[in-house]
Amino acid sequence: MDLKEKLSGALSPQELKMLYRSFDLIGDIAILKIPKGLEDKSELIAQAVMQINKHVKTVLRQTSPISGEYRLRELTWLCGERRTETIHKEHGCIFKVDLAKCYFSPRLLYERIRIARQVKHGEVIVNMFAGVGCFSIIIARHSKPKKVYSIDINPEAVKYMKTNIILNKVEDIVEAIEGDSKDIIISRLRGIADRVLMPLPEKAYEYLDYALMALKPSGGIIHYYDFEHAGRGEDPIIKVIGKVSRKLSSMNVKFSIPFFRVVRTVGPRWYQIVLDIFISAAN
Repeated sequence: MDLKEKLSGALSPQELKMLYRSFDLIGDIAILKIPKGLEDKSELIAQAVMQINKHVKTVLRQTSPISGEYRLRELTWLCGERRTETIHKEHGCIFKVDLAKCYFSPRLLYERIRIARQVKHGEVIVNMFAGVGCFSIIIARHSKPKKVYSIDINPEAVKYMKTNIILNKVEDIVEAIEGDSKDIIISRLRGIADRVLMPLPEKAYEYLDYALMALKPSGGIIHYYDFEHAGRGEDPIIKVIGKVSRKLSSMNVKFSIPFFRVVRTVGPRWYQIVLDIFISAAN
């Protein structure tokens, strides 16, 4: 039974049309978006979510977009236990996270394992926007990299990342680093990486120069994420490829983009796109 079916007797047909069918499940916490016009039914909706999902112990409402340097969203408690910290399990790994203090998206689970399966034995990886360490730790557990430098600017995210590194027993592979990734790369990670991850669409284009700087002189792979709007008749993937290609070409970088896809829809005509960029000669 889905949420609309569960609430079919409690909400009017018009209210059911307004109701969002999907929501984020992170560990034992559910995060809902309640549309305008249904705010007075928030608690009723939250209780229905707990009834359908027996493992959910807390329901929170997202009351603002994800924003700011730390990519946080405002959350208000609706029902269940009054907390924002949880343990999330994914691909055989466990992640402790406080959703009020750290960015976390369960919707990237396919991307995390997709990249982990590409990593070859002995690779050195730089994760420029690591959050609580999901990409880094899943790579360390599922592949055999030599080292993963896992950077985030949010001190709370780095605190949880360090905890998660210990929980998943990857202390010998993953190093948590607090700071702005461009500064970290300039100061200590130039020319060392076989692979660079850029899972922050808001800043990836701006930081592309530093991803190149982190790669070994012989080149490597950049996993690049971006948000793109596509009007009627436009292809968001082609728009992102064009933008990135122009920037790389202007820097005289030899590259190819053999893989790309729409990761998810993030709004009306807005898409999250990933490009796997193969660099054969980085400046």
